[in-house]
Amino acid sequence: MDKAFHLHDVVEMKKPHPCGVNAWKIIRMGADIRIKCEGCQHSVMIPRRDFVKKMKKVIVVAPQAD
Repeated sequence: MDKAFHLHDVVEMKKPHPCGVNAWKIIRMGADIRIKCEGCQHSVMIPRRDFVKKMKKVIVVAPQAD
């Protein structure tokens, strides 16, 4: 399974957010990853290692600026 992800991609996690939506937008990358729920706009920051374990797949690939 390919675990490549970039800034502004929309990803699916293993567990949905309590609001019922399972689509998260990556809004910050570094040692920690900040993701924002596409349903209720709640944002969560988690360590990169945990993010890679909990991410299922990339739903929408963001256009890359050159």
